[in-house]
Amino acid sequence: MSATPRRALVVIDVQNEYVTGDLPIEYPDVQTSLSNIGRAMDAARAAGVPVVVVQNFAPAGAPIFARGSVGAELHSVVASRERDHYVEKALPSAFAGTDLAAWLSAHGIDTLSVAGYMTHNCDASTVFDATHAGLAVEFLEDASGAVPYENAAGAASAAEIHRVFKVVMHSRFAAVASTDAWIAALAAGAPLQHDNIYASNQRARASQVTA
Repeated sequence: MSATPRRALVVIDVQNEYVTGDLPIEYPDVQTSLSNIGRAMDAARAAGVPVVVVQNFAPAGAPIFARGSVGAELHSVVASRERDHYVEKALPSAFAGTDLAAWLSAHGIDTLSVAGYMTHNCDASTVFDATHAGLAVEFLEDASGAVPYENAAGAASAAEIHRVFKVVMHSRFAAVASTDAWIAALAAGAPLQHDNIYASNQRARASQVTA
C-alpha cells in the first residue's frame, strides 16, 4: 500500500430491492447508509477519486433482482450521481466475471474503498477478492448494511451479521471505518489503518482474562 493511496470507490448493488423491495436492509438503518453512500460518492468526486458503480441482475422471473424489474434498478441515490465506470454482475463478487480487475489495473488503482450492499455477501466477497489480488481495501461500515438470516445452520440478526463481518474484515482483509473517517482520510490523502489477525486475537484473549 502506498503512502498516498490511489483509491477507487466501488459502490456495490445499491438497488431498490434493498430499500423498497423484498430484501430490505435492516442494519444499519437503510436511510443512514444511503445517505452515507451519497456522501462518499460526492467526496470521491470532489477529490478526483474514480467511482465504480456495480449492479446485480438475476434472470427475468427471479424472486429478487430480476432483470427488468423495479427492484433491480439502481436506487436514486446512486443513479442520480456521476460514475466513472459501470460493472454488471451476476455473482456476489464484483470481480467475478467482470472487467473490474482490468479496469482498476489500467487506472493504477492500489486501494479499493467498498460501500453498498450487502455487508456479508457481495461486499465481503469483493473485499476478499480484492485482498487476494494484492489491493489494499477499505470498508465503509455505515455505508453498507445487512439482512437477517434463518436456515438449517441457525439464525442471526442483521446487527449480529454486520458486526461479525466487519470485525473479521478488519482483522485481515480491510480497514473498516466510518464514512466520516474515510472522507477525512480522503481529504488528507492518507491510508486508513489496517489491523491483523494476531493482534485482533491477542486483544480478545486479554479481554477474556480480565473479564
